[in-house]
Amino acid sequence: MRALGRHVLAELYGCSPEILDDTLKIEEVMVNAALEAGAEIREVIFHEFCPQGVSGVVVISESHLAIHTWPEHGYAAVDIFTCGSTVDPWVSCHYLKKHLQANRVAAKEITRGIFEFEVNHVPNKSVV
Repeated sequence: MRALGRHVLAELYGCSPEILDDTLKIEEVMVNAALEAGAEIREVIFHEFCPQGVSGVVVISESHLAIHTWPEHGYAAVDIFTCGSTVDPWVSCHYLKKHLQANRVAAKEITRGIFEFEVNHVPNKSVV
């Protein structure tokens, strides 16, 4: 069986509240997490909430990295979705743990787009 992508869902606990509430720092860390894994960046957008918290997405050719932060809890929820075989989402996950100064990470990987045939297979249009 072949899959289109790998999706790591990570919860980072005990992170630095100062980092989690710094939009520019979060953007820098997320972009570098993508680059560290070998991803090709396409778009970057981040939003700062009032009174605190940041949400953002780094769109990569291989899919995306997304983050939502709760500085008051030292918590960040992260999605790292990569397609193809050249970018390892776990490299980004480990990078984020270190640079957000998390003391605990709960993460799992979900395989996306699982097919029983080669991924480039185009089914016959006459088949229902």
